[in-house]
Amino acid sequence: MTVVNTLCPENRHRWEMLFFALDRSKALGHNIAKAGGFDVAPHEEREFDGGEHKARPLTEVNGHDVFVLHTLNGETGASANDKLLRLLFFLAACRDHGAARVTAITPYLPYSRKDRRTKPQDPVTSRYVAQFFEAIGVDSLMTLEVHNPAAFENAHRCRVLHLSTGSMFAGEITARPTARTQAVVSPDPGGVKRAQLMREALQEATGKDVPFGFMEKRRSAGVVSGSHFAGNVDGCVVHIVDDMICGGSTTLRAASAVRAHGAVEVHAFATHGLLTEDAVAALSETSLVDTITLTDSTTPNPAWATRFGDRLRILSCAPMIADAINAEHNSLPVSARSVQK
Repeated sequence: MTVVNTLCPENRHRWEMLFFALDRSKALGHNIAKAGGFDVAPHEEREFDGGEHKARPLTEVNGHDVFVLHTLNGETGASANDKLLRLLFFLAACRDHGAARVTAITPYLPYSRKDRRTKPQDPVTSRYVAQFFEAIGVDSLMTLEVHNPAAFENAHRCRVLHLSTGSMFAGEITARPTARTQAVVSPDPGGVKRAQLMREALQEATGKDVPFGFMEKRRSAGVVSGSHFAGNVDGCVVHIVDDMICGGSTTLRAASAVRAHGAVEVHAFATHGLLTEDAVAALSETSLVDTITLTDSTTPNPAWATRFGDRLRILSCAPMIADAINAEHNSLPVSARSVQK
């Protein structure tokens, strides 16, 4: 009798793929499955008195290539911590029951902003989260637009795949024709690399030079400061790109600065919409920002459409994630357009 070692990479083509989407990521999961041409595998999630819970696959995972989706933003009824724990438990159950390979898909990965010590005795929370995934034996982690890709890769010991939305945003911009020069701006120095990649994608799509700028930013004890802006955006349509919009102050500071430097239109782009009520109020009432474009990496609040009207645009990240899943399962390279390096 010949024994096949299904855990060897050269035998990956023998593995059948299973894709799970945990309950609070179900809508995005079905969109990903539709885009990728595969099914969402059945699973069960149960709640118990005292706040405990259980989740389990309802199909055999032994010897399978398992992908599990759960986006980990906090929302009403489920904190980021709760979602993270549910995902970890489910991944661990798949590993316990013999999955050949286990990949976690977290379109939004929490705690990635805390990737270094800025004060005495600070935690490095992004590394602790990485250790959780490592402890349960996750083989790969796939995510979108973490705060600092270099710190993210350094924190994880498993294989990581960091997907960039720059090309998606560039495609959205080119679908809005304008005769004016278009510029790309990072709202802080930490996001310069992300904005540069989007600028390159936009230059490739349009065949035109795209001016670039960035905003000074310092944060201490929750207070944001810094007013210097570098770049020439006079007479330009400016696209401010960031990994997320949460409180809104970073976007508004950058919008105010580029308006003061002659921008004729300002459009905000962010992968993750984590908008607080204060952010929704400030951004919906200001004339500094013409449009706000987000992805469905986190579930958009239906109330936002009412507050923003046609100023808000939601792009789906499902096709990008579906392509990455199919590429990973078939041991093919993920499109260079989707991977941020």
